[in-house]
Amino acid sequence: MTTKKKGKSAGKTVRMGPKPVSLKELAEHLGLSPATVSLVINRSPVADSIPQETKDRVLAAARKYKYRPSFFARSLRAQRSFTIGVIVPEVSDGYSASVMSGVEDYLLQEGYFYFVVSHRHRADLIDEYPRLFLERSVDGLIAVDTPWTLQLSVPVVTVSGHNQVKGVTNIVLDHVRAAEIALKHLFQLGHREIAFIKGQEFSSDTEVRWANIEKAARHLGLRISSALISQLQGDSPSPELGYEATRKLLSSHKAFTALFAFNDISAMGAIRALREAGFRVPEDVSVVGFDDIQSAAYQNPALTTVRQPLREMGRIAAETLLRRIRASESNSHGGETMVEPKLMIRETTCRVSNGVAPR
Repeated sequence: MTTKKKGKSAGKTVRMGPKPVSLKELAEHLGLSPATVSLVINRSPVADSIPQETKDRVLAAARKYKYRPSFFARSLRAQRSFTIGVIVPEVSDGYSASVMSGVEDYLLQEGYFYFVVSHRHRADLIDEYPRLFLERSVDGLIAVDTPWTLQLSVPVVTVSGHNQVKGVTNIVLDHVRAAEIALKHLFQLGHREIAFIKGQEFSSDTEVRWANIEKAARHLGLRISSALISQLQGDSPSPELGYEATRKLLSSHKAFTALFAFNDISAMGAIRALREAGFRVPEDVSVVGFDDIQSAAYQNPALTTVRQPLREMGRIAAETLLRRIRASESNSHGGETMVEPKLMIRETTCRVSNGVAPR
């Protein structure tokens, strides 16, 4: 049964029943033009000129009467699909999940739908997924920790991409600063024999991060021993990779008092391997991770790590992409947005007690 409710602001009536309220009816109820109501509900940039009080009234009425704008009408009107494609290496790992959280926050706020695919570092999927997304008429793409060389007909934003490609905007961490704050922290605690776990060869961050670690070490006068460098092998998001890399370091019988891991997940595996070998963390070996994923602060002991503002990087990526879509900048020169790291000092690092590295 259909009932009617009198609108207070304009003396109009709004139907309340099984049939959805139309844009025209909502506008009549508010005493506004359908165009004004549409601009507010669809979050058009033009709506910025509309008084906030009016926008609040429109959104409140839309919620009250459960008004839902027509997706197809909106798409036809704007000549867009309001859909974004997101490409990640692995959906379940802490890095991608944190970045995706920021991407999702912004896209939902702006009324965009998105598809997510994971390529598991397979070259064929990295090449194929962009084509499949374009066939589904996405308005733009976000690629997370994914090597990128393609020039597409839609705007593209990468997170930790590092490649300079026309039409691609890169959101990257200041790796110079990240290496400096981590090594300086260990240096000031008296550590001189430091072991390192490098990232996998396929990771976008591996090369640039290692180059800056070597640079920071030279500035501090730290010598990096080749026997104290191990590299993650495999594409699993499990701590097992860090565990195996640390076992390899220990098998060299080269003494070290600290370990700087490629990411927090590998640092967790490293701590397990050190404990099994009879070392205490941090009393015998200090450990520093990288990323500051959500679980890092809740490890036992809590992990000292270099924080990448992953969620913020995801939000910046989504905001940048939508801005380019609205400005029709698919063929722009792209560019780079750099974010700052922060050292989170917790419980896995301490001062060297006697200056002697355990064996």
